[in-house]
Amino acid sequence: MEQFDGTVFPDLIRNLPEVDVPVEGVRGWLLTAGNKQVVFFDIQPGAEVPPHSHCAQWGMVVEGEMTLTIGDDTRDYKRGDWYYIPEGVTHAARVNARMCVIDVFDAPDRYYPK
Repeated sequence: MEQFDGTVFPDLIRNLPEVDVPVEGVRGWLLTAGNKQVVFFDIQPGAEVPPHSHCAQWGMVVEGEMTLTIGDDTRDYKRGDWYYIPEGVTHAARVNARMCVIDVFDAPDRYYPK
């Protein structure tokens, strides 16, 4: 398993259930509330999230940089930037520098614990 030493997320977050993510270099911790999920992702540089779509998603970059394509719009995102992906819109990402993001999903079952 890859090492994720030095993450900005404290034990408070890392003690949450870890999510089952099928993308190499991606680790996340799950918080579920009602009909929403929040995932705290720690993603290694060079990781690529292939094009996919699902429920609506809002996220904020806590640390690092990525190139994110939402529909036909491609932009670079860095610490403090936020994004919104409407339900059903295809999106993909390439991580340029190790990053930590917080994503909120408009579904109670987007991710499952390992």
